[in-house]
Amino acid sequence: MLLCALIASLTYFYAYKGHREISSSSTDYVVTISGLEKEFTTDDRTATLKYQNTIVELSAKITSIDSESNGVVLGDKVFVTFKDSVLKSMTSGEKLTIKGRFLGYDELLGEFKIDQCSIMN
Repeated sequence: MLLCALIASLTYFYAYKGHREISSSSTDYVVTISGLEKEFTTDDRTATLKYQNTIVELSAKITSIDSESNGVVLGDKVFVTFKDSVLKSMTSGEKLTIKGRFLGYDELLGEFKIDQCSIMN
């Protein structure tokens, strides 16, 4: 009986790990839009394997703001969404440095996707 309880407890804690706190985690890659474009153009599969679900830091100018999704487009190529509501303090054309989880490249929209972002500057 004790063994069953121990196995059940271990299984529960393994299956229900806490979510990773992106803002306090270390950055895996500091990237640029042109660098991402080059890597994804050269070898999409390798670039996806390299960046998928990693924590990246990126700096670029805000080109549009989407208040419905709590996100912004940086450099016309990167769509980022924020963990907290921070859009009221942002303006188009402002340079922004963000840190977030890299989701991938959306070929249909031609955008890179990053979520759970926090502002670094």
